[in-house]
Amino acid sequence: MLKYTEDHEWLRAEGDEIVVGITPHASEQLGDVVFIELPEEGREVEAGDEVVVIESVKAASDISAPISGVITAVNTALADTPGSVNDDPLAAWFFRIRPAQGTSLDGFMDDAAYQALIG
Repeated sequence: MLKYTEDHEWLRAEGDEIVVGITPHASEQLGDVVFIELPEEGREVEAGDEVVVIESVKAASDISAPISGVITAVNTALADTPGSVNDDPLAAWFFRIRPAQGTSLDGFMDDAAYQALIG
């Protein structure tokens, strides 16, 4: 089950890790994605740290870590095919993070709350 942030990121728990990407709404707002800079594996991040730079024909944006933890994997395929974020934003994940102890997804929006946010 996906959870969402107000910054239009989706989060999916898989085992002891959280997979992070951007929502279709964010992808539409960005337009054609042409470049993605991913974080280093093993990097410790705090919630709110900028971890991904994404550039589109319209703008450059930063994606922040939604939770504190350690980046355990990055989707290196996005460096070669950044447009896959536009093709299928729910499949084109950016990174996996092992949450800091005590971190929960309870405070994030479910699908209904996110749909209400984007109207």
